[in-house]
Amino acid sequence: MSKGSLDAPAKPVNSLTHEVHSEDVAPLQVLSPEGEVINPDYMPDLTDEQLKEVMYRMVFTRAWDDRAINLGRQGRLGFYAPVSGQEGTMVGSEYALTKEDFVCPGYRDMPQIVWHGLPMYQAFLYSRGHQHGGQIPEGVNVLMPQIIIGAQILHATGIAMGFKLKGEKRVAITYTGDGGSSEGDFYEGLNYAGSFKLPVIYFVQNNGYAITTPFAKQTGAQSIAHKALAAGIRGLQIDGMDVLAVIYAVQQAAAIARDGGGATLIEALTYRFRPHSMSDDATKYRTKEEEQEWSLRDPLIRFGKFLEAKGLWSDEDTARVREEAKNAVNEHIKKAEQTEKMTVAGLIDSMFENTPAHLEEQKADFQ
Repeated sequence: MSKGSLDAPAKPVNSLTHEVHSEDVAPLQVLSPEGEVINPDYMPDLTDEQLKEVMYRMVFTRAWDDRAINLGRQGRLGFYAPVSGQEGTMVGSEYALTKEDFVCPGYRDMPQIVWHGLPMYQAFLYSRGHQHGGQIPEGVNVLMPQIIIGAQILHATGIAMGFKLKGEKRVAITYTGDGGSSEGDFYEGLNYAGSFKLPVIYFVQNNGYAITTPFAKQTGAQSIAHKALAAGIRGLQIDGMDVLAVIYAVQQAAAIARDGGGATLIEALTYRFRPHSMSDDATKYRTKEEEQEWSLRDPLIRFGKFLEAKGLWSDEDTARVREEAKNAVNEHIKKAEQTEKMTVAGLIDSMFENTPAHLEEQKADFQ
């Protein structure tokens, strides 16, 4: 009988000798939950002023989130996904980049693109469904939040390919959640980036739930970081509640990408303190005990303790920044509300440099 026939001696499936193995991972940390430095080798090289700026942005983002939730309840914003708890991943990852780098966000990632240069009032217009919200100013290297889960991963991959073809020392970063890692676009992007060694960072904010689906039901993999192995790119898991670990990881990944070393997948373990969206009830799938446990790792408290020990931050600073944020949000929502109302003609004109003739005819029907 031919070689490899069915009567060849069979081996039990648990005796495979060439099985691919991967080691367990432990999240990279710089600070303990108490704000003490436990891994000084991973401390990012930041001045005192830069450390204070990071804290400023995190406190500002928390206060902005508080106000945005109230605006949503008043009907003054459209869709809004709360961000409290994830300030470490959002602020830290964007801060580690340059303004020449490109940010491709998901639906919860409005803070990153505002800190990257998008005016806040345009973020509010976007939430309100106004076309001007998506008219990104020249020189602001962001896309608007992608509502289709995972689609932004392919956008960032393509942008990174453009950087490589042009020989530019720039990096694209894209964000998704643990649920987004189950989408086909996620695997396509990683595989393509691995094949062509593209300068892109895939940043997964694993907050434990894809709306209501817990991570344990999301994948059989040990971690999302392990999924980098099959694509031939670097994979790293970090403590997303530790903003210094986030900054260090993204700085390193960006430096490797700029030097032609290719892509990195970063899985940041984090937690959203609030519901998935304004229509979600997190009490249906999370326990009070779980929420309390994660609250002890609050990125603002953790980093705040570190700065207080260095004499760089105080409760008075937090109160001052929260007041600044409240005033800024009120100013920008007022500007958004005073923006000229959207028209059909304006919507069409905003989409084309030279409007096609058939659309010009349709515009006339609305005038």
